[in-house]
Amino acid sequence: MKRLGFWTPALLAGGALHTASFAPLEWWPLQILAVALLAAGVQGAAPRLAAWRGFVFGFAWLSSGLWWLYISMHEYGGMPALLAAPAVALLAAALSLYLAGAMALVAWCRPTSPTATALAFTGAWLLAELARAQWLTGFPWIASGYAHSSGPLAGLAPWIGVYGIGAVAALLAATLAACLRPVAGAGRPWALLALALLLPGLPALAPREFTVSTGTLHMSLLQPNVPQDLKFDPDRIAADMAALQVQLHAARGQLVVTPESVLPVPRDRLDEGYWQQLTAPFRAGGRAALIGTFLGNDNDGYVNSVVGVSPAGGDGYTYGKRHLLPFGEFVPPGFRWFVDLMQIPLGDQARGHREAPFTVGAQRLRPLVCYENLFGEDMAASVGEGPQAATILVNVSNLAWFGRWMVQDQDLQFSRLRALEFQRPLVRATNTGSTAVVDHRGVVTARLPAETQATLDVAVEGRRGATPYARWLGAAGLWPLWAVALACVMAAVAARAAPWRRRGPGG
Repeated sequence: MKRLGFWTPALLAGGALHTASFAPLEWWPLQILAVALLAAGVQGAAPRLAAWRGFVFGFAWLSSGLWWLYISMHEYGGMPALLAAPAVALLAAALSLYLAGAMALVAWCRPTSPTATALAFTGAWLLAELARAQWLTGFPWIASGYAHSSGPLAGLAPWIGVYGIGAVAALLAATLAACLRPVAGAGRPWALLALALLLPGLPALAPREFTVSTGTLHMSLLQPNVPQDLKFDPDRIAADMAALQVQLHAARGQLVVTPESVLPVPRDRLDEGYWQQLTAPFRAGGRAALIGTFLGNDNDGYVNSVVGVSPAGGDGYTYGKRHLLPFGEFVPPGFRWFVDLMQIPLGDQARGHREAPFTVGAQRLRPLVCYENLFGEDMAASVGEGPQAATILVNVSNLAWFGRWMVQDQDLQFSRLRALEFQRPLVRATNTGSTAVVDHRGVVTARLPAETQATLDVAVEGRRGATPYARWLGAAGLWPLWAVALACVMAAVAARAAPWRRRGPGG
């Protein structure tokens, strides 16, 4: 009980500090130190106690990192505060079960050497991250690897991606914990720590660009800055749509990009005269536009979409969002009552299907609608090689649902990792903030201030070619990382049962 009394508050603090390693603070060394605290806490613990400690750490990490969901539920969804706050806590608790199970697995392995301890922890941590990213449609917000969009581990992104980076960070953390709190009967593994520290530095010894330039495209990224609580106000819709038309027509880029659902009225309910006037400048001449709207009807459902308008194709290009957000964009079975408590328009949407790029001049653009920014595995086929491979990634979003603090910077940080993984520029057009350009090296080269109406005019260099990560992710998905995680755990178990372990005299 005395040890439980120390570790519970220590891991609550550690989980909160883990969140501080992400944007907007981006204290990436803190990510490794916080996970090292967890590794030390589960070392030598029984499975049930290790599960509790993993849960405590995960709950502090995810509740402090997802608190902004309360804003969408309460302030914009109309859910009573007494229900919205517990709902966020319940989500954090449910997601923390992955880490609880992982830490129980570490304890069950009963590693007997520093190497086995580090392998067991690394494999279990990676299993938890992959499960949270993929099971039940996935919710990988602030997965640990994102903390390293800056720092030495960022160089691993084009090789092993965000979850591979998270696994390397877990290996460093577990090895550090073993040095500070060695396994009973074993020495401190300083040599293992030195080897682990060399791993992130390997890409820096021979930095390589796997993609080449395809020229530049002049783009205008619109930020209308319509407050979310007024976006669907019937008394404001006409004025906001008129202001959008003025802003869209004033943009001078070869490609003009709006945020997602910039039109508060679905396309089939728009006045046809307004749509024709809105898109007229892009049906002739040399310019094009990507406009966020909802496509569909009451019978088939509505798809959160991007419509591409160009002289060559008219308004025939559409891209529909495929990876939907639970509770905000689709209703999980049995939760209709919960979603009905939130007065969110179009809260149960249909899925889109198209992956083909939108071509403007020499550039091929792959749209990503808001939440899809988190799922690199979904876009891997679009950033390989071949005539249909995208040269620029375009994320359209509306983060006004979640306020300003933390969420805008975190989502931009995720974009930086996508750019690093695929060595593609990623541009963002948002409603109220984090409208920005990220180059193929993961550097933010331009950004609009939050909560201002403005247009960001930029020249974006497209890229073609495939990184190693894009190649194996496109071929096998995340299965190679699942295999690595299981191999680490199995190696730890095998070390426990190895016949070469030292025996006594005569044994």
